[in-house]
Amino acid sequence: MPVDVLAIAAHRDDVELTCAGTLLRAADAGHRTGILDLTAGESGTRGTAELRAREAERAAEILGVAERRNAGLPDAHLRNADDTRRTVVEHIRHFAPRVVILPFPVGRHPDHRIASELGRDACFLAGLARYDAPGAPHRPFKLLYALSYREDPLKPTFVVDISPQFERKMAAIRCYASQFDGAKAAGEIFPTGQDLYTLVETQNAHYGSVIRTRYGEPFYTHETMAVDDVVSLGVQSM
Repeated sequence: MPVDVLAIAAHRDDVELTCAGTLLRAADAGHRTGILDLTAGESGTRGTAELRAREAERAAEILGVAERRNAGLPDAHLRNADDTRRTVVEHIRHFAPRVVILPFPVGRHPDHRIASELGRDACFLAGLARYDAPGAPHRPFKLLYALSYREDPLKPTFVVDISPQFERKMAAIRCYASQFDGAKAAGEIFPTGQDLYTLVETQNAHYGSVIRTRYGEPFYTHETMAVDDVVSLGVQSM
């Protein structure tokens, strides 16, 4: 069965850090969700690919995703090329998502930047009837870019209230003890002297505050969003 929301990321644990609350909220609303990790994380400094696979499986159970797949692309050597695009197209056609969440295309980790570009291109190519990859043609309707931990001044297009889901998001993140126990930085999260779990909470609390709630996850879209009913708009202005 197709999923409603598919999160694509470079490494096991990237989705948990950036958009796990949003996946949980979607699942709570009855939507089918999925995760596609592009690499196994075999080049990571901490842990092993095998251990991270077990951690990812436990996290997926907490997140309630319908399916989690790994594309098996090389960690720290991710490329946006014909062969890698074909691989990702096959997975997108398998999931047939309406919405795809991608990493933001700016970041200090090369794999994060490439994952964003590769995922975007594969989403387009997956809809071409004559594109040579397994599966029926399918092009997602919406692409969202996860903005968590960005230092640049880009303003989110919208923020998802994940207050009811936050504790479960943290439980999913804590599944990756090999990566995060004792850590003070990870991926796009720069060190401040606090432990990583506190940093995640601080970031989510900040984005929650801008929509007048406890915790939030920020997203960006290139296209302007449409509003059907201005009377029902949330977030108090004055």
